[in-house]
Amino acid sequence: MYNNNVYRGKKIIVCGMGMSGIASARLLNRLGAEVTLQDLNEKAREKAGPAADELEGLGITLFTGANPDGIIGNFDMAVMSPGISAFLPFAEKARSLGIPVIGEIELAYTLCPRPIVGITGTNGKTTTTSLVGEIFQAYCPNTYVVGNIGTAFTERVLDMDENGWAVAEISSFQLETCATFRPKISAVLNITPDHLDRHKTFENYAEVKASIGKNQTAGDFMILNYDDEHCRNIQTNAKKVYFSRLAQLDEGVFLDGDMIRVRLNGHDENLLDRRGMKIVGNIGAENAMAAIAISVCAGIPLDKIKEPVLNFNAVEHRIEYVRELNGVRFYNDSKGTNTDAAIKGLEAMDRPVVLIGGGYDKHGDFGDWVKLFKGKVKNLVVIGETADKIIETCRAYGFERFERANTLKDAVDAAYGRAKAGDCVLLSPACASWDMFDNFEQRGKLFKEFVWKLE
Repeated sequence: MYNNNVYRGKKIIVCGMGMSGIASARLLNRLGAEVTLQDLNEKAREKAGPAADELEGLGITLFTGANPDGIIGNFDMAVMSPGISAFLPFAEKARSLGIPVIGEIELAYTLCPRPIVGITGTNGKTTTTSLVGEIFQAYCPNTYVVGNIGTAFTERVLDMDENGWAVAEISSFQLETCATFRPKISAVLNITPDHLDRHKTFENYAEVKASIGKNQTAGDFMILNYDDEHCRNIQTNAKKVYFSRLAQLDEGVFLDGDMIRVRLNGHDENLLDRRGMKIVGNIGAENAMAAIAISVCAGIPLDKIKEPVLNFNAVEHRIEYVRELNGVRFYNDSKGTNTDAAIKGLEAMDRPVVLIGGGYDKHGDFGDWVKLFKGKVKNLVVIGETADKIIETCRAYGFERFERANTLKDAVDAAYGRAKAGDCVLLSPACASWDMFDNFEQRGKLFKEFVWKLE
């Protein structure tokens, strides 16, 4: 942990006026730094609303409408928000001048006095982080849940003392700018192609995910999905602890029929029946096993883990039950922003599906998703930028029961029109939301709003 005075008097530029950027700027201002908050969007100040006035009132300079190429040399440090690539020309220029370029997670880590659980993976991060948070908070109320889950680490880090844990969801974008970040317990849930528009190749993306454990030592733990070879083969100095849905492990957490078995830290017993959980499908079982493994490694007794797992509800936008109308069930899986997540959402359904998909193009391949449609999907309604690409893939695999909708509302109406009693309507886009929405949360909330207006 750094002395808080390390940032005092430093000239620091924070790039990005989103949640984490604003939180980082406030934090550095509190620590006595001279802060400039930058955003390429010329309307960023307007979008920030009253927060912009507050920031300027604190003495923070706002620099909007351009990248800081011409002024980057004036700073002692640059802090990058996760939505901004750390490889833009101005960031490369800063490094060439010897100016450190770090991310919001790295900044928070330098100030965090307590052990950290860091959870990453392509899919299931938010569910697993939320579940770990509930288990830990039931046993250790002084636990903070932060990171990519919605509360910036930098927003809460100065509230933390040495007693308790910080449980953090960490995205690949955040890991790009981590240098010394070292969680006591890390977890990589799965690695499948995603964000290739940013990382360019799957190999780059997988390497970034694996880097969550690069600074860990023999006294730390790394929780890994044994069924995913990219996870299983990650190199780390930490003690590897596996969870598995498919293998009977000599050590770890795994499925024994429908029972989740814990064979770890002196335990060898069936903890609970997956059929009693409120989170559904194979992804639900995997998230639960990862959370159990993390909790056992943190020293939480099994009898304090079982009930929080059984009572845990699905997080919003991840295979979230919305309502039933005339025998048709509606599920919001707006967080299914890539094909692997959408596959898991589809596999969790136990009735015929009318599927709504499509959105922003992250240059993924839809083949494995569409192959699953046969015998599972009655009809597909596509929206957004990827509509043509998805339709082309459907035709290549002989699936012809698709139609296009111009808006999400039209898609909901069309899907309900195709559904019969005993079916479900599932929003699981297999794509990001940025072509039509601000984020997947907005997309999911609108979906639920349109569903509740159906009669």
